[in-house]
Amino acid sequence: MCGIAGILYFKASSSHSPDSIVKMTNALSHRGPDADGFFVENEISLGHRRLSIIDLSIAANQPFIDHSGRYIMVYNGEMYNYQEVRAKLKDYPFKTSGDTETLIAAYAQWGIKCIEQFKGMFAFAIWDRQEKELCIVRDRMGVKPLYYYVDDEKLLFASEVRSILASGLVDRKISKEGLFEYFSYQSVSYPLTIIEGIKQLEAGSYFTIKNGATTKKNYWSITNKKNNFEYPSKKVVQNNISDLLIKSVQRRLVSDVPVGAFLSGGIDSSVVVGLMATACNVQPATFNISFSEKEYDESAYAEIVAKKFNTNHTKIKLSPTVMLDELENALSAMDTPSGDGINTFVVSKAIRNAGIKVALSGIGGDELFAGYPIFNQFQKLHAKKGMWKNTGLIRKIAAALMPAKQFSNKKYRMQQLLNCSSPEIEEIYPVLRQILSSKLIHELLNIPQINTTALQDKLLSVKSDLHHLPVLSQVSAAEYLGYTQHTLLKDTDQMSMAVALEAREPFFDTDLVEYVLGIPDQFKQPVYSKSLLVESVKPLLPDEIVFRKKQGFVFPWELWMKKELRSFCETRINKMSERAYFKPSMLKLYWQRFLNNDPAIRWADIWLFVVLEYWLEKNGVD
Repeated sequence: MCGIAGILYFKASSSHSPDSIVKMTNALSHRGPDADGFFVENEISLGHRRLSIIDLSIAANQPFIDHSGRYIMVYNGEMYNYQEVRAKLKDYPFKTSGDTETLIAAYAQWGIKCIEQFKGMFAFAIWDRQEKELCIVRDRMGVKPLYYYVDDEKLLFASEVRSILASGLVDRKISKEGLFEYFSYQSVSYPLTIIEGIKQLEAGSYFTIKNGATTKKNYWSITNKKNNFEYPSKKVVQNNISDLLIKSVQRRLVSDVPVGAFLSGGIDSSVVVGLMATACNVQPATFNISFSEKEYDESAYAEIVAKKFNTNHTKIKLSPTVMLDELENALSAMDTPSGDGINTFVVSKAIRNAGIKVALSGIGGDELFAGYPIFNQFQKLHAKKGMWKNTGLIRKIAAALMPAKQFSNKKYRMQQLLNCSSPEIEEIYPVLRQILSSKLIHELLNIPQINTTALQDKLLSVKSDLHHLPVLSQVSAAEYLGYTQHTLLKDTDQMSMAVALEAREPFFDTDLVEYVLGIPDQFKQPVYSKSLLVESVKPLLPDEIVFRKKQGFVFPWELWMKKELRSFCETRINKMSERAYFKPSMLKLYWQRFLNNDPAIRWADIWLFVVLEYWLEKNGVD
């Protein structure tokens, strides 16, 4: 796990200094504290920061050059099946024992088709000295980030937006489209970022550039049918899920340093820990954050799991006010602004301070096994497709007559829902997952009307593939293309890597994902929370874990924002109101309504403005 950066000038004669790549790479130092490296030659500059996980020798440091000297690579991530791939490269004279040299050897042997062989999380760039061609690649699920900027003269790429900004070669100007996306979904969806001109490389795609000409291609998509899986019975499905989960966990234990695990005491993290212990025959080092206050504390459940599987368990006791103590550290850790992620930073920091570099996480179980309320909400709406078609006029009249006062976000969203032309996933999901409605955004922001968000555009572009999936899996796929990829995975990466902790997520294994997305609803329909998952690994989990009340990792933010954090928040709201894209009087009124306990205004909505202003100030963005 590392950080990568690069600059390619389209003309070898272009004048450029190595200072820029050094600045870009230094901006990634938190992602890789173990080593740094640079390669500068004519038109290409590459930089790397290393967090040593596999093959700890200095021979595996990067940028890495293949044995022929033709290819130079910078690579972030892990190829879990590198030993299998390595066995197919019998003629390559390996000098190291890890996945880095395996990756570049595979590229030298098979070209870009090598990615068909890889199972893992990765973002890498390879420069072909002979062809003068650069290829940058991102993993299928988008676990590892990759951003780029291109103009008539050059291409820059990096693991983080801040690295590209640190080059001094890109204007620090906010993107209006990215701004609208952020307030709609608390993060920014592909291909946008919050900075104008900087884009995200899409998950499951690669980008090549030669002689200034660029080619982008998708090599994998979550909505495309991969195999003709058969689902003859629920028992067969459960057995297959169990096998795939075991393989996924086994892959993610590949490491030359100790591997720990997050253990909240919920179903998903308990499944991961249980499989580590029983199927992989290891004694996991597990970590749980505990609190004296019962309303936040889940440690009793974690201890049940730890005791059952005889883990090397560490209970890290914190006060809820540690969130206040760590707040500015967590906000400063954000590479891109997000309405979530503070909790992840605190937990990751505690685990890293305990001496662990790699930890398995249970995130992703809700998305695959219908664990969120949105699955049930969409299923109910989808079941009324026939009625929906025949009630268009009635719905529009009802939406128009619905009383909605200023800042009535919930009612605005209901009006959007009633005005949807159909209850299909591409229409309904963007509304159900919305944080601020488009009407509220335009009440508070002075930006041009944007008809569709980037997320809506993406869902519309794959709607025929989405419709071929079972109804519950349509939500899973939309979740991946929306909240999961752009908030959950992004926050996990930026907050764990901020403290040089590598998080690995078994529920995002593509073999598992491809199989589960094809499962008929009759097998996946939850009888109780994630029942298909629980029954697939039965009797792994104790009943106390399966049937416990679901408890989120939530703190009293609303109270804090009105008391301890009031000055901090108010300062950011006032500064934001001075920015060109915001309506000063409306934003300040919105804040005052929140302070006056207006039930229509949630703390999470206000928090988006606070976080964004802090990020803009921290990164000097206009």
